[in-house]
Amino acid sequence: MSGRDERVLARVALTWLAEPGTRSVYHLVDEFGPVAALALLLAGRAPGEQLRTAVAARSTAGDARVAAEQAVARTERLGARIVIPEDDEWPARVEELRSMALSEAQRRVDRETAPPLCLWVRGTAALGEALQRSVAVVGARAATGYGVHVATELGHGLAERDWTVVSGGAFGIDAAAHRGALAAGGLTVAVLAGGIDRPYPVGNTALFDRIAETGLLVSEWLPGAEPLRPRFLIRNRVIAAGTRGSVLVEASARSGATQTMNRALALRRPVMVVPGPVTSAMSVGAHELLREQPAARLVTGLAHVLEEVGRIGDHLAPPARGPDRPTDALDDEAALVRESLPRRGTIGVDALAARAGVSVRTALRKLSLLEELGLAVRRADGGYALAPGRSRGTAAAGP
Repeated sequence: MSGRDERVLARVALTWLAEPGTRSVYHLVDEFGPVAALALLLAGRAPGEQLRTAVAARSTAGDARVAAEQAVARTERLGARIVIPEDDEWPARVEELRSMALSEAQRRVDRETAPPLCLWVRGTAALGEALQRSVAVVGARAATGYGVHVATELGHGLAERDWTVVSGGAFGIDAAAHRGALAAGGLTVAVLAGGIDRPYPVGNTALFDRIAETGLLVSEWLPGAEPLRPRFLIRNRVIAAGTRGSVLVEASARSGATQTMNRALALRRPVMVVPGPVTSAMSVGAHELLREQPAARLVTGLAHVLEEVGRIGDHLAPPARGPDRPTDALDDEAALVRESLPRRGTIGVDALAARAGVSVRTALRKLSLLEELGLAVRRADGGYALAPGRSRGTAAAGP
């Protein structure tokens, strides 16, 4: 058995013994290596009573090394692979999880946020390369038509510009983002909360197969592992850490997608939120995130997302503005002369200059400009008036 094979077996066995993200296990591996760390745990020398109890309980279900060997064989039969930190395709960005700290972490899932020990991957693309230029698009499962439209457009637009679209494969926003990327012929990655052979939900099986053909399915759990509810929350830290930035498209008040954003915030990654109707229950969580987190940025489309995740100076979004109008070219004096033209009838140059508070010479110059722009006309009696069909917006006071 090669040194890598031995390390792979040890990392798989450790993942079988303790849930991914367990910090004490990660620190043991960091200090002693995976093989020695596994030996310590199996010898009952795990640091901390909670971990010793968990290892002892898990060991009653079988031998960790045998379970690891079976998992490796099953992985090969599935046409998948196990990626470890020593491999070239390991996504280095996830290692930043080792120093991530969530404020007021009360639940275990908020405390145990260490980097993965290994990752199961199905698909031909190199994992690290795929995630190097990636954006997470996440949100509500019970998405509205509005949310599905926005997520699809974002997924399509990002993929067209060679960004990998990462999400969790769930119904609603996740699936829409994946499908948008696939429609553009781009790369998309689904990070799963169960075994690589048990993607959830089952209703998205065809979507997962399409993703595996051109993109990647990724999991921290052994093949056959159930997608238990806590594992979705554990999985979210990998989505946040593996990408350059995260976009939230719709989230209810208690949406798990907001947890992904909180992890991205703790990692100081760009966090972007798409606003929705204030009357929509599916946007409550998104709006609260914008209210409570100053670092979260409101985005309304692809240009804003690219500006947040692109290099400084790249992908700058144009400022939002309405259509160009002839009056945009007017300076202050010309605008004042135009505003002083009567709504009905005509006015002489002297009277117009007096009303606008400018000299007669200035009034004549500005009237000439207004005529060129089609904003004013000179009548047969020598007076001036607003051009027909041109509304001024603000009426002049009096004739």
